[in-house]
Amino acid sequence: MTTDSGKVVLDIPRDRNGTFDPLLIAKYQRRFPEVDRKIVSIYARGMTTPEIQGQIEEICGFEASPSLISAITEAVMEEVTAWQNRPLEPCYLVVFMDAIRVNMRSDGAVSNKVAFVALAILPDGERDVLGLWFQTNEGAKFWAKVLNDLRNRGVQDILIAVAGGLKGFLKAIEAAFPKTQVQTCIVHLLRHSMSFANSKDRKAVATALKAVYTAVDRRCYRRETFLVGAAL
Repeated sequence: MTTDSGKVVLDIPRDRNGTFDPLLIAKYQRRFPEVDRKIVSIYARGMTTPEIQGQIEEICGFEASPSLISAITEAVMEEVTAWQNRPLEPCYLVVFMDAIRVNMRSDGAVSNKVAFVALAILPDGERDVLGLWFQTNEGAKFWAKVLNDLRNRGVQDILIAVAGGLKGFLKAIEAAFPKTQVQTCIVHLLRHSMSFANSKDRKAVATALKAVYTAVDRRCYRRETFLVGAAL
């Protein structure tokens, strides 16, 4: 049995009728689950197969063949595909949509791509990542594809969609979810507000604006807005 601490020889009892079934290690299992998790963890960091082999040999003390590494990572990709295509709830209260640039390894080469993220806030306050999509460049056309994918997976309505100031995003979400209210992301609003302040005053303005966006009612909002004006 291959474990994360090296190889262990197991002496499995046998009975005449073949009814004995181990509880900790399943029949014909040759690797402890922790080994697979370590290989997947290293693979997720973008390492190549030879690099993974070196890491596993150094950590676990045995040589992992390229076919073994491929079998483990391909099994994970099947789970990722199933997660990406899983059915969704018919309605979500708030969905945050944004994109971030990341470096990805594909076919032995590292390239810079855009990761599109849709994050939903559930009624109990829990967060649920609805999906991840990857594209070379960010654009409204691809956001339309993302929204259509959400519809195809069962989403019928989104009450509030929070996004950045991407041009064309409003038309894309109106086409997919006509009744959805679109709200600009507070982070993007703060960045836009900073462009009107001098560099030496931006720290004080940012502190005052944070109080504005976290105000519990209109009276507090007006008081904090006055403080922002004073800071400017």
